[in-house]
Amino acid sequence: MLEGLSENLTNTMKKLSGMSIIDKKTLKEITKEIQKALIQSDVNVKVVLNLTKEIQRRALDEELPKGLSPKEHVMRIVYEELVYLIGEKPEPLDINKKPYKIMMLGLQGSGKTTTTAKLAKNLKKRGLTTAIVCTDTWRPAAYEQLKQLSEPLDVPVYGDPKNSDAVDLAQKGLEHFGSKYDVIIVDTAGRHKEEADLLDEMKQLSTVVNPDEVILVIDGTIGQQARNQAKAFKQTTTIGSIIVSKLDGSAKGGGALSAVAEINAPIKFIGTGERVDDFEAFDPERFISRLLGMGDIETLIERATEVTADKTDKEMVESIVSGKFTLKDMENQLNMMQKMGPLQQVMKLIPGVGNQLPKSATKETEEKLDKYKILMKSMTNYELENPDVIKKSRVNRISRGAGLTNEDVKDLLKYYNLTKKALKGGMGKRNMSGPMGKLLRRMTKQ
Repeated sequence: MLEGLSENLTNTMKKLSGMSIIDKKTLKEITKEIQKALIQSDVNVKVVLNLTKEIQRRALDEELPKGLSPKEHVMRIVYEELVYLIGEKPEPLDINKKPYKIMMLGLQGSGKTTTTAKLAKNLKKRGLTTAIVCTDTWRPAAYEQLKQLSEPLDVPVYGDPKNSDAVDLAQKGLEHFGSKYDVIIVDTAGRHKEEADLLDEMKQLSTVVNPDEVILVIDGTIGQQARNQAKAFKQTTTIGSIIVSKLDGSAKGGGALSAVAEINAPIKFIGTGERVDDFEAFDPERFISRLLGMGDIETLIERATEVTADKTDKEMVESIVSGKFTLKDMENQLNMMQKMGPLQQVMKLIPGVGNQLPKSATKETEEKLDKYKILMKSMTNYELENPDVIKKSRVNRISRGAGLTNEDVKDLLKYYNLTKKALKGGMGKRNMSGPMGKLLRRMTKQ
């Protein structure tokens, strides 16, 4: 997410960590780099100047805390000020009654319908039964799109393409689901701040639905315009929280986040990709940690524990922790990694890795891992459980069966041996300290 901003800020932090002296001249160099990175990401110039002035003031005026070097002190100030820029940590959704009703609002093209399905999936992960009411009568095939997105999630959708009365649909939908579900999400038509009819419909819907929370979906690609859009909606109805969508790779994402934060509207979730799983609760501290290349072990743990609900994944993790590791375990490991999301995103969550791997490297790695999975499908269970038996004749058979070369098989075995060695040295029972040890311990407890 926000690839350019993240790369620029990470490079700035690397420069800072390599400096031997922190003085006024050094601080000016650092703050200029930060200014450039933020302005390129469409953050308001005035906001950027105020931010960097505050970084300089604090770095020069504040007493150096015990145990921190001058470089660490400045890095902490940069981190804290960036967190402050995008707002305080929001309160989580307080699902305190049944059914808890959420009304979704947003402009046309904001990604609201897709975001509705993502929110439903997120709530299901939390163990909450969820249903959706479609009241979008303006956009053709809105109901069909919601059905298509929600059916794989096993989330029911109420709607009627023949009914053009959104208020009536809302009323009937709520009656249809009654109190059978923990949460009912009411998806509304995308609207424009100048469309009086749609804004009036929104007020009527709010009266009928009587939502426990109104969530506004803002398109992260619109940058600083997000402020005016959020203000317009806020004047029409009470906005409980905001979801910023389409943050993956958006050059203007920083502008959208900071602009929304300026109107004191809590950002509760962000959309980080096209997949229904590319959606997460917004935590300013974790978000900035990733932008600065510092990793985010807690989010990594959360993603890993979600995918290890599968018995096979749990057995694989237990096998790693116990010191055993076969090709079968590695196959399960690769499947688990793919469930966690694109490799580039996952790597950014690992402290000490951050943005060090270029996109080209992770793309090549993903292609190799796909090739390895094809090769392992060409192996027998005995070979997967006992990789040491794979010699020349077996290598020939495996490569022919996969439609690949003997060198590819040897490359796979080399990767397996390196992985096994790394796990044995760093993840065994005797050495479970550090972030990855913490990750494995948490996963095996699930």
